[in-house]
Amino acid sequence: MSTPPRRLRGRRLLPLAVTAAVIAPLAACSAPADEGPVTLTFQTWVPGIDQAVDLFNEQHDDIQVELQTIVSGAEGGYAKMLSDVQAGNPADVAQVGYDQMPTFLLNGALEDITDYVGDEVDVFSDWQIGATTFNDRVYGIPQAAGPMGLYYRSDVFAEAGITEAPATWDDFYAAAVAVRATAPDRYIAAFAPNQAAWMEGLAEQAGEPWFQVEGDAWKVAIDNPDTLRMAEYWQRLIDEDLVKVQADLSSEWFADVQAGRIVSWMSGSWADAIIRNNAPETSGQWSVGLMPQWDEANPRSASWSGGSANVVLKGSAHPEQAAEFALWLNSNLDSVSLLTENGAGWPAIADVDSIPSIQSAPEVFEFFGGQDIWDVFAESSEQVARDWQWPPLVDALNASLLDEVAAAVESGTPLTEAYAAVQERMVAEMTAKGISVAD
Repeated sequence: MSTPPRRLRGRRLLPLAVTAAVIAPLAACSAPADEGPVTLTFQTWVPGIDQAVDLFNEQHDDIQVELQTIVSGAEGGYAKMLSDVQAGNPADVAQVGYDQMPTFLLNGALEDITDYVGDEVDVFSDWQIGATTFNDRVYGIPQAAGPMGLYYRSDVFAEAGITEAPATWDDFYAAAVAVRATAPDRYIAAFAPNQAAWMEGLAEQAGEPWFQVEGDAWKVAIDNPDTLRMAEYWQRLIDEDLVKVQADLSSEWFADVQAGRIVSWMSGSWADAIIRNNAPETSGQWSVGLMPQWDEANPRSASWSGGSANVVLKGSAHPEQAAEFALWLNSNLDSVSLLTENGAGWPAIADVDSIPSIQSAPEVFEFFGGQDIWDVFAESSEQVARDWQWPPLVDALNASLLDEVAAAVESGTPLTEAYAAVQERMVAEMTAKGISVAD
């Protein structure tokens, strides 16, 4: 077996109440090679990942991987994964979002793979391997993230007298006013009450994190001053009719993007494909910039829903081989290039300059007016907040956020009150589940 990794920078701490369920011996090492190749099952929703799996199978005689395509999300794949673990028949490897890792740990559903991967995890960026590491133990191999940026119609911005991406939120407000003046039905962006991940990204970038560990308890600070400042900012944009309250990725939203009525979108690095595939006639009219900053001297970004990892589910008959496959899938350059090209997200390895599909993407660059947009997302990834931590019960968090923000928008209640209500609901949810919450 490999030697354990050194102390990992950017690791996550979890209260003992969360980690107690996963303090168990590692499964035994693999069976002798003369018993034949090991067959692993891999559950994932990532499009095009079959190409990388096929490449692994071609290059490995001792391990073969069978792909199982599942539905993403709490009510689809995650529910099946957890129920299969409880039933004692889990897949070997599974796709799990960074935001779901604490919940899976709380349910005792992840194998500790630290001793199987050793120092080989050093190839990954600090913040992404940190997202899968708890109390200095590795529970997953990071695959990809969605560092956020600002996609914008540079032609419309130019019409409004804006020559570059807004550097600060004050600049974004001024741009919103200028864009609104160019046409009666045109808005700089949509305020999307249907997107918990988008709202969480705005809060992550705003400053103080919502959840942190204090000893054996969780500190919950959803209604912190930085988040309330962000909420007040967007409330002003809504009140002054400078953004359109609209569900993004809806039919209406797509129509507005295609017609130039919505002319920017703060989203993850993977969103370029959504824009290119749904508004092909706007080719050459888009650019990408970093998220506007609250403090230019201390740039800060966020990653849409964090990202996702490949984990070894508790009860796998072949945890060592499963860890080997997950590590290869996300560190082998041919595999990572395929994943990136097929839209899996921003790669987890630190040396993105070594990835062929990052260095040459002529179709992407042409659509964005010749801009190498990956330079922007490389910078955004470096600026992703290191202190943001996902809590257990993230599904309850998302549901509370969507409920309260939608209700506030509909009733005209200030958004700040919505975040205060989410704070109360999450403290109550966590307490009811026996999770210690700091005063």
